[in-house]
Amino acid sequence: MSSASENTNKDALALAGLRIAIGCLFLIFAQYKVFGTQFTLGGGFPWWINRFLHDGEAYPLMVPVLEGIVLPHATSIAFLVAYGELAIGLALVSGVWVRAASVFGFVYMLALLFSSNYPGAHAPLWQFFGASLDHSVLALCFLTFVGSRSDETLSLKHLLRKAKRQAPKLRVSLR
Repeated sequence: MSSASENTNKDALALAGLRIAIGCLFLIFAQYKVFGTQFTLGGGFPWWINRFLHDGEAYPLMVPVLEGIVLPHATSIAFLVAYGELAIGLALVSGVWVRAASVFGFVYMLALLFSSNYPGAHAPLWQFFGASLDHSVLALCFLTFVGSRSDETLSLKHLLRKAKRQAPKLRVSLR
């Protein structure tokens, strides 16, 4: 029979593993955008936005935002997306600034959800949820990271804190 402490450690390890896995996904998403030019300078970003608009994938509330704000500033926003994904990925993998990165990740997932997952005005309620799975699952993970201590396990923050606590012991033993 396992104790509550063992279960807590297993839960913390599972949450940290999820955080790191999602961070790796964001690093994969970011790498071609940051290290290549197709998305940022080659028209990739506006191509996606235009596809969302022309295919009716954007929620009606997002159409004016995409047409009036995002497309006119497509290059700047493409760089913001690329480096934002990189920052989120680095934060989640390293365990540093996880809550801040998760807030931005949550907002980013909502923006993507409302820009690209509209099932249509007459779709039944369940189709709205089904169409949103690409982004809603990640949004829920980000909410979990905001409200948890997923940065306390398998993180640079945790390792640095642990090293700081052990530093006085090392000085004493060297004398």
